[in-house]
Amino acid sequence: MHTTPTRRPTAAALVALTLAALAVLTGCASGDDAPATPPAHIATSPAGPAPSGTATAMPASKPVRVRIPSAGVDTDPVLNLGLAPDGTVEVPTVAQADRIGWYTKGVTPGETGPAVLIGHFDTAEGPAVLKDVAKIRVGDRITVTRADGSNAVFAIRRLQQVDKGAFPTEEVYGDTAGPELRLITCGGDLKGGHRPDNIIAFADLVR
Repeated sequence: MHTTPTRRPTAAALVALTLAALAVLTGCASGDDAPATPPAHIATSPAGPAPSGTATAMPASKPVRVRIPSAGVDTDPVLNLGLAPDGTVEVPTVAQADRIGWYTKGVTPGETGPAVLIGHFDTAEGPAVLKDVAKIRVGDRITVTRADGSNAVFAIRRLQQVDKGAFPTEEVYGDTAGPELRLITCGGDLKGGHRPDNIIAFADLVR
C-alpha cells in the first residue's frame, strides 16, 4: 500500500501504520559473535503528571541534534526516517548505530503532536546509541536542537517496555493536544538473535 507523506497521522493513517509500528527496531540484535551487551530492561512506569504550565508549541523545524544526559547520549546529525518499500518504519542501519533518527511523516520535535525518535540499543556489531536506555528515569530531559537554532526540551513522563507484537500504535503515533515526543528503542533478553520488546519513552515539551 502506498502511504503519502502527511504532517500528522490521521485515524485512517493509524491503520496503515500498525504493521510499520510493530516492526519498529526489529533490527536491534546481537549476533553470537558480537560483543556481549547487557539486557535492555526498564521499569515500566505509570504515566506521571503533565508538566506544570504548558510550553508553547514551536513552528516546524527539523531536528539536528539529540541530547539525553542520563543515558550519555549526545548525537548529531539526526537521520531522516520514512517508510521502507514494504511499509515498515525505516530504522538506522548498522553503520548508523551511533545515530538517532526522526520519523519524517510525523511532526518535528516541538510542534503540536507526537514527534518520534528512533535509535538502536544494539546491533550485530555491539552496543549502539541507546545502550544505556535503562538509566533513563521519569523526569529526565531530552533536548532536541532544531535546524532553526532553537532547542526543544522535553521531560519524560512515562516509560514503557512492551512486546513488539503488542506495540501501542495509537499511543505512539496518535494525535495529541500538545507538543510531545516519543523515543523508541529495543529491549528484552535476546531470543533467536533479536530483542523481542520495544522500550518507549513518552515525553512532554517543557521549554
